[in-house]
Amino acid sequence: MALVIPFKAVRPKKAFAREVASFPYDVLDREEGRAIIRDNPLNFLRVEKSEIDVPNEIRDDDPRVFDRARENLQNFMKDGVLFQEDRPCFYIYRQKDARREQYGLVGCVSVGEYDQGLIKRHELTRVDKENERVSHIDTTGAQTGLVFLLYRSRAEIDRIVSAITRGEPEYDFTTSDGVSHTAWVVGDSGTVEALQREFSNVECLYIADGHHRAASASTVARMRRGRNPAHTGTEEYNRFVATLFPHEQLKILDYNRAVKDLQGMTATAFMERVGEKFTLSTGFTERSPSRSHQFGMYLGGTWYRLDARPEIYEKADLIGKLDVSILQDHLLGPILGIRDPRTDERIKFIGGIRGMDELERMVNERGYAVAFSLYPPGITELIGIADAGMIMPPKSTWFEPKLRSGLFVHLID
Repeated sequence: MALVIPFKAVRPKKAFAREVASFPYDVLDREEGRAIIRDNPLNFLRVEKSEIDVPNEIRDDDPRVFDRARENLQNFMKDGVLFQEDRPCFYIYRQKDARREQYGLVGCVSVGEYDQGLIKRHELTRVDKENERVSHIDTTGAQTGLVFLLYRSRAEIDRIVSAITRGEPEYDFTTSDGVSHTAWVVGDSGTVEALQREFSNVECLYIADGHHRAASASTVARMRRGRNPAHTGTEEYNRFVATLFPHEQLKILDYNRAVKDLQGMTATAFMERVGEKFTLSTGFTERSPSRSHQFGMYLGGTWYRLDARPEIYEKADLIGKLDVSILQDHLLGPILGIRDPRTDERIKFIGGIRGMDELERMVNERGYAVAFSLYPPGITELIGIADAGMIMPPKSTWFEPKLRSGLFVHLID
């Protein structure tokens, strides 16, 4: 079963919702974040990514960064930009762009179910990034961003959500990237109970995006249990805030790569090595692959199509047959020397939303030697791998639109 729990969200007043809604902390660097708050000081990045509000010499993991996040959150509430709901609610959060429309339920889920593996992951986390988020949550006493979860679609949940969204929304605005964000408050006890009842029939949940947030929430809960001799299990720190989407509404986008150099090889020598494992074709005007096991490669101002030779992967290998694995295991690792893509500074990952022009810019203008476009895995592949208890390679999935932070904050104090 999936335990989904209403909560008293801290959220913006209607008049401030568009200004407050921010990108997640991990999709912008400091300077990009500072540019946003220069024009809009109410943007929630001041809480979510509070290093933008301190001098450059202060590291991202400095306690002063997290103290500033707490101070900014308290000030937003004191100034009436944010307020706390007076009763536990669910929320329906719709995102719509030119490609898709998706409806998610915002609520809290159980840290205990995450620890038991009933909320399944498909990626590993980095300890340094996890530790930063632990400090952020523990210092602010709040989970400021949403974990992106998915579940196998259920017709009855769809029916309840459809009925809710025929009503008047609480928020309805469009951000500068062309994504519309609409939210409905679900405070009626009968509807809340009906949603909880239907989710109790969902066998498990899957993390689509937000692995570090979920892992950090679990760590904070463990820390606070240790500090609380009167722990009962009902405390808010035993839950983390998430948005749950039916899998049929979601699509994974490509997550592409660029590499700084050719590991000392000439372009000709590099191409010869690549040709041992891939069939190369020139004039790849599409730039983006149209099927799995096909790749685009931009080198020296030219696009090539790479087709993985069938003998280099096993069709029954859930991980090995993924395109991210094929590229890593047979090109990036053995040819370009990228042994650990999670830590190697020679590789850059580019979300598919940025398009193929961005890959060309990486090579033509930003000093990278070669870029690769990939065909994304499917949602059912992600579910199958998570069900098997396996872990996908780093940077395998990219989801758009990104859930905005600041619209639904969960206080754990």
